[in-house]
Amino acid sequence: MNEITKCLNEWNATLEALGQGKQTILIRKYGTNLNEFLLYPTVSYTIKKDFLNSFQDKDFAKSNSLPAGDNPYEVKYYATVEEVIDRPSSRIGTFNKFHIWTRDHVKNYLGRNNAKIWILRVYELDEPQILKRTNGMLYSNVEKPVKLEGKPVIPDEEFNKLKEDILNTK
Repeated sequence: MNEITKCLNEWNATLEALGQGKQTILIRKYGTNLNEFLLYPTVSYTIKKDFLNSFQDKDFAKSNSLPAGDNPYEVKYYATVEEVIDRPSSRIGTFNKFHIWTRDHVKNYLGRNNAKIWILRVYELDEPQILKRTNGMLYSNVEKPVKLEGKPVIPDEEFNKLKEDILNTK
């Protein structure tokens, strides 16, 4: 059984979209050398007055903007990186159906950089943990190892179809 301490720091609304199967990708300016990580909720984005404008579904984002409880937060999910694909920023709009952000948010984030699209397989932990993390912008570590035991949030057949659709998106 695998245990890890490495976590990816990400907006809580995005983590909930991943954890509820509403999203299967992350769009980044960079790739990753990690194959798996815990998904650790962040909240700093909520101090921006217009943060809800970053999301296609503002009601979903508002109701999932903050994790339950105070810091330290509950870690409910982990992900494996199935594949990372490169796409020009000019073509990123074709991926809108695979994420919850607005086209403008993604465009502003990427600028003229090519997109690295991380295809993630997300799992709900059998035993969610309340954990502190170390400081870190993208990745950090949680205070104790977490067993990677859980079930995929999207069934195999559906996930494989989604992955194929993402890979075939031009």
